[in-house]
Amino acid sequence: MALFGVIGDPIAHSMSPLMHKSAFNDKGIDAEYVKFHVQKEQLPDAILGIKALGIRGVNVTVPHKEHVMSLLDRIDPLAEAIGAVNTIVNESGKLIGYNTDGLGFVEGLKKIAGEQLENKSMLIIGAGGAARAIYYTLASSGVKRIDVTNRTPGRAEKMIEGCPFELHSDFLPLEASEKTLQQYDVIIQTTSIGMFPHIEDSPLVISDLKHGSIVSDIIYNPLETALLKQAKQKGALTQNGLDMFVYQGAHSFKMWTGITPSYTIMKNTVLQQLGGQHVNR
Repeated sequence: MALFGVIGDPIAHSMSPLMHKSAFNDKGIDAEYVKFHVQKEQLPDAILGIKALGIRGVNVTVPHKEHVMSLLDRIDPLAEAIGAVNTIVNESGKLIGYNTDGLGFVEGLKKIAGEQLENKSMLIIGAGGAARAIYYTLASSGVKRIDVTNRTPGRAEKMIEGCPFELHSDFLPLEASEKTLQQYDVIIQTTSIGMFPHIEDSPLVISDLKHGSIVSDIIYNPLETALLKQAKQKGALTQNGLDMFVYQGAHSFKMWTGITPSYTIMKNTVLQQLGGQHVNR
């Protein structure tokens, strides 16, 4: 039996085990996926344990995505640029780090935007780890215009300046971005604002939203945030964070096994388990 898992702190509410087990069962793969509660000071020993136990692959969640990088044998260039790893592949005892968060988001976005994203003008709300993964992955895929809005400029400007991919990008204060929404084809909300239990909160006012634009919120608890409700009323196409979560897991699954899992089965498993509870990964 092949062994896989997820490491994080906290980890009790992780949905990854159920999601991946459903995919393993569907593909007839004899495997187990386990939650490992790993505190920060235990991380070096945990990484050694992956090698010692022959664990085939591991997902990494908060707070270890950045700290784990120095403990691995090799980092994929995109994950290196993002500065975070969420997937570890054990290749004959060598641990390789990848980041599938941005890949999962882009694949989900293509579902509602169509395959061509390169010519769309985008605005990202937030400048945290999720924003960085999405921003750099979109840039690496050829998108040429991505602006960033955030409560404070420092982290956003650092994210923009550190991007190794060619694109046009400006920082906008939140109030300024609210006045220029007509410029954007896609608006991507990456903060925790609007997440359960604060479901009435919204990161910005979207009264000037362009009709027919896409508004994507990476939150999926609730499945429809206040921002998405407002955007739908304005005639926008909307998307919650469930696609990103499922597709990032599907990318990890394929990296570990070489097999493309059923997105539908993985998504339905998560939907059955949501039930209004807070989820980590």
